[in-house]
Amino acid sequence: MKYTALGRSGLKVSKLCLGTMNFGVTTDEKESFRIMDAALGAGINFFDTANIYGWGENSGRTEEIIGKWFAQGGNRREKVVLATKVYGNMSDPLDGPNGEVGLSAYKIRRHLEGSLRRLQTDHIELYQMHHVDRNVSWDELWEAFHIHQLQGKIGYIGSSNFAGRDLVKAQYEAKNHHMLGLVSEQHKYNLLCRLPELEVLPAAEELGIGVVAWSPLEGGLLGGNASKKVPGSRTEKNTRYEQHANQLDEFAVLCRELGESEANVALAWTLAHPALTAPIIGPRTLEQLEGALRVCDIELDEAVLKRLDEIFPGPGGAAPQAYAW
Repeated sequence: MKYTALGRSGLKVSKLCLGTMNFGVTTDEKESFRIMDAALGAGINFFDTANIYGWGENSGRTEEIIGKWFAQGGNRREKVVLATKVYGNMSDPLDGPNGEVGLSAYKIRRHLEGSLRRLQTDHIELYQMHHVDRNVSWDELWEAFHIHQLQGKIGYIGSSNFAGRDLVKAQYEAKNHHMLGLVSEQHKYNLLCRLPELEVLPAAEELGIGVVAWSPLEGGLLGGNASKKVPGSRTEKNTRYEQHANQLDEFAVLCRELGESEANVALAWTLAHPALTAPIIGPRTLEQLEGALRVCDIELDEAVLKRLDEIFPGPGGAAPQAYAW
C-alpha cells in the first residue's frame, strides 16, 4: 500500500480509502468485519463512514458495526484514520426541529456525541461536513469545530460536496479564525463525472485540500458489470448503461489490452490527478476488496490517459480556459 499526506496536514493516509456505505445495508456484520480486517491487513488505514449510513430508520447502523469491530481490540482503533460525517437528519425525536439537515453548532455537538458513542471511540481523526450549509455562518461553524478540537474529540475538519467557491470561502474564514481549515474535500469524481475539473479540483489543489473521490465507479457503471446486471449490485437496477454503452464498450476493449479490470483502471485514473488523495472503494464483499488492492501499482502512461480522454471527454480543463480564451 502507498500513503500520502491528507491535504496540507501532516496526517498520512492510504491512497485507497475504505468506504463503508454498504455495511449493514447489503453487507452483513460478519462480512463487514472480514472486509475491515482484510483492508487493515493490506495496509489500508483510511476508513470513511457517515452518521446516516444504514439509512432511514437504520441510520447509524454502519457506525455501530465499525464500533463493534473496534471493540474486538487488537489495536484496530489505533491503526485506523477514521472519518465520519455530519449534516443529515438522524430522526432523533430529542433533536426536534434542530435535527433537520444542516450544520448548526447545536447539531454538530449532538451528532458528534452520537457518532462517538456508536463508533465506541473518544475521538475522530477527520470530521466532515456532508454537505454545504449556506444558512449557517462560518463564524458559528469554525467556533463549533474549534471547541471540539480543543476537547480532543476531532483532529481535522473536512468537507463533502462543496463547490469551488465554498472551499475558498471556508479557507478564507478559517484563516481569519487562526485555524488550519479544511484538509479534505470528498467529491464525486470519475470518468463519467469530470465537471470537478473545472473549479473544484483546481481550487482544492491550490488551497492544499486533499480530494477524496466518492463514486469513482459511477455507481458500478465503470466496474465492468454494468451490462451483466449482477444480482444484488447497484448495476442490477441501473438503467444508465444504454446511455453510455458505446463508451463502456470502448473502455472494456482498452482495459483488456492493458490486462487490467475496468474497475481498477477507473480507480487508477482518479489517482492520476494531482489533487486526488484517494478514491473511496466501497466493497460489498471481501472478494471485491481483494480485487481493488493492486490499484496503487497501476501506472497509466500518457498514451493511455489520452485514450481515456477520447473515450470519456472531460470539460476541457480548468475554468475559464475550458470555455473561454
